[in-house]
Amino acid sequence: MRHEYKDSRLGAILGFTDDIKNEGERFSATSKTIKFLWNRNDCPLTIQIDGMDLELLSNQIITVTYLQHVSYSKVKLPLTAILFNREFYCISDHDSEVSCNGILFFGTQDIPIITIPKEHLNKFNLLHDIFIEEFSTPDNIQGDMLQMLLKRLIIMSTRLAKEQLMVKALGNDQIETIRKFNVLVDLNFKTKRKVSDYAELLHKSPKTLSNLFAIYNQKSPQQIILERIALEAKRLINFTDKQNQEIAYDLGFNDPAHFSRFFKKMTRMTPSEYRENLHLVA
Repeated sequence: MRHEYKDSRLGAILGFTDDIKNEGERFSATSKTIKFLWNRNDCPLTIQIDGMDLELLSNQIITVTYLQHVSYSKVKLPLTAILFNREFYCISDHDSEVSCNGILFFGTQDIPIITIPKEHLNKFNLLHDIFIEEFSTPDNIQGDMLQMLLKRLIIMSTRLAKEQLMVKALGNDQIETIRKFNVLVDLNFKTKRKVSDYAELLHKSPKTLSNLFAIYNQKSPQQIILERIALEAKRLINFTDKQNQEIAYDLGFNDPAHFSRFFKKMTRMTPSEYRENLHLVA
């Protein structure tokens, strides 16, 4: 079952399927889309993201963006997906409404895995059914109605993510700071590598950021910045034909040898060793 709303004038798309593995390529556009992936089965299933296996339990949702490389080769059961692009709903432009950036999307933390509690399951299933119903009502306000439903899904998921993934001791202002830091790192990691750079953008002191992340998790702000650079380096090695020197310059390193030392410090392998290891595994 596949549904698609498309506005050719704007280049906007919203897609909906209960089997993304088999129907994902049938959408008119997928390259620049953001996705909700929802395991509605009673059994777990395995997805590959950036080459790493991720197990998704029953009634768990993850969110992925076009920056991530998702493979469904190991998916054995139907996987529900809702995908949309910036032209349909720009989460950056609507950040004040949904506050999801840095929590659900474009964050530098681990992939958010949201578990739908039993007491919330009816609401999510109802929203699923209303999506399907709205796709069968092609009128001049269908796009607005679908956008409202998507916005509701984002808000519901963000609320659960805050409850499940954020430390209870954090206040709303502190969560906002973490959220904005994550987004800023995603946008600027190639050119800004010091905690002080981001502290200035957030109008905070570096010490305030460090203390906040000490409460939030075991990673320091500096470690998050460095891991984001390393993640991008791995993606470029894994999924492009770029050579080590090109990748070094893409990531803002003036000296390929400096990049090689950085990569080895982060992964315990040089870029060439990492690349060779990929070939051996393949």
